[in-house]
Amino acid sequence: MDFLIQFIGTLFDLISLAILARILMSWFQASRTGRITQFLYDVTEPILGPARRIIPRIGMLDFSPIVVLIGLDILRSVLINILVQI
Repeated sequence: MDFLIQFIGTLFDLISLAILARILMSWFQASRTGRITQFLYDVTEPILGPARRIIPRIGMLDFSPIVVLIGLDILRSVLINILVQI
């Protein structure tokens, strides 16, 4: 059971890091043609895309990554608490 809890924690940490990397890349206008950039977009877009459709932009600011990061943290905590109780 400890392995599963560690795996879930690590997986959510990696997804959060990928989202943070994508946020930083958007600040520096990185091109989308690189392998790493394309990988980050492939990993994060299935999560960020639906959030963008729900959460409107405010001017030029996109708050969907922040909401997704908060949601991922809550989901990780719920999953780990469920596994600890089993």
